[in-house]
Amino acid sequence: MANFVIKKDGTKVAFDASKIKNGVMAAATEAGLEDDKASAVSDEMVNAVQSSFEGQEEVATSAIRDKILSELDSSSPVVAEAWKKYEEGKQ
Repeated sequence: MANFVIKKDGTKVAFDASKIKNGVMAAATEAGLEDDKASAVSDEMVNAVQSSFEGQEEVATSAIRDKILSELDSSSPVVAEAWKKYEEGKQ
């Protein structure tokens, strides 16, 4: 996995898998998944992101977001919709 993440504002921070796990868990919970299923989905997304960006030194948050949504759209569309709703509310 990439060691660093480039945020929207251009700052570089260390990669933290727990941020992905927490975000997906929140979306899965909002979508009504039980804790064990939400945890499984979030673990799956962390693994997908880590394997997708293996060998890269840096990755943009937008690339991580796109990868997660792409994976969720195919594996858990209800969680993908909850994630998108959350993002719309932030804007």
